[in-house]
Amino acid sequence: MLKGNWKLIAMLFVSLFVVLGLTACGDDDAASGADGSALKDEYTVVSDTSFVPFEFKEDGEYVGFDIDLIHAIADEAGFKIDFETTNFDGIIPGLQTGQFDIAIAGIGITEERAKKIDYSDPYYESGLRLAVAEDNDSIDGIEDLDGLTVATRLGSTSAAFIEENIGGAEANQYEQLDQAYLAVENGSVDAILYDAPNVAYYIQTEGEGKLKMVGDLYQAEDYGIAISQGNEELVEAINEALETLQENGEYDDIHKKWFGEE
Repeated sequence: MLKGNWKLIAMLFVSLFVVLGLTACGDDDAASGADGSALKDEYTVVSDTSFVPFEFKEDGEYVGFDIDLIHAIADEAGFKIDFETTNFDGIIPGLQTGQFDIAIAGIGITEERAKKIDYSDPYYESGLRLAVAEDNDSIDGIEDLDGLTVATRLGSTSAAFIEENIGGAEANQYEQLDQAYLAVENGSVDAILYDAPNVAYYIQTEGEGKLKMVGDLYQAEDYGIAISQGNEELVEAINEALETLQENGEYDDIHKKWFGEE
């Protein structure tokens, strides 16, 4: 009788190990995906839609160079986008806490930011430009800003550039870019220093006849797509998709749409 019970117990243990083994294998399959890919079906992408012509709102829709590009990348890489917006200074903290997976908002690639987030390969080369009121004849470049106030965007690389490279100038940082431009127009600040394509676009549109660019192109920098750390497979997928878009001409088509040239 006792011998039979031991046989039954042994069979139960064998069955238990088989079930546990199958469960473990099932968990591995779920983690890696049915096709072996570690990518998720959908990622949260965040932007600050006050950076024309890269991202802005038009007729209730989010449009711009960055918006078209990230949609093209997502289509190429095979994932969907859950799109959200926030102020620019909230993007990096949101990536750090996992609130967002991806960010595209004309984000300059810097060593300091790279300690907190991951970047894609560079996708746009930019720099900083200075603009003043149309009737201002006293400012010809950053060398004339000593003792003056300069508007820029809160948390931007241009704010750091002012503090580090323009002695005697005070950086007035604004959450919204339109506030910074209006401050120059109404005379509450002396100039604005910000990303060259945005400054040029504003002067050609809303700021026409109100502002003008002066000085040189300062501090050339690359934009990168920001990704929360620990997502190496996602970084690789975005880089591969970006490379494909550059090779097949779709990147050039998007660039020509928003900047008039490939």
